[in-house]
Amino acid sequence: MRARMIDFSQDYFSLFGLPARYDLDASALDAAYRRLQSTVHPDRHAAAGEAQRRLALQASARVNEAYRTLKNSVDRAQYLLKMHGVDALAETDTVLPQDFLEYQLERREAIDEARLAHDAQRLDALLADVRGEVDELTHVLADELRDSRALEAARSTVRKLKFLSKVAADIDAAAADVEP
Repeated sequence: MRARMIDFSQDYFSLFGLPARYDLDASALDAAYRRLQSTVHPDRHAAAGEAQRRLALQASARVNEAYRTLKNSVDRAQYLLKMHGVDALAETDTVLPQDFLEYQLERREAIDEARLAHDAQRLDALLADVRGEVDELTHVLADELRDSRALEAARSTVRKLKFLSKVAADIDAAAADVEP
């Protein structure tokens, strides 16, 4: 049985038959993922030859990776920037605006204080604040990604969002420490 496999040279959007843009129809992505995964899933090729099973495994992994990337708004933005030749998370460039970093330092101190005081309400409030900032930045990012002249600004916004996702994870961890 030789089933149709994916074109490994396609970008993630093309793989799912979706337009390469930040604003994405999540239900269309989910449907395309299920349809594609039902074709390439290794279980469907269990009776095939070794080469075909290996190809199915690689195709399934590629589809899963593409889906995870496009499903996550920050990873999707990072991928779009990469498609335009912009590396949002280059290890040699870790610069973020000073005022942003200072505010995050204050926020982290507040997280530590709330954790030490076992103040679950304060941690919830801090998490809500971070999520609000993430929502605002996500809207800004969507606008930046629609304008090819704003890709460097989008790069900075992606970096901020990645930073904030780590802050949110730290708050979640602190909240878990505080819960009885």
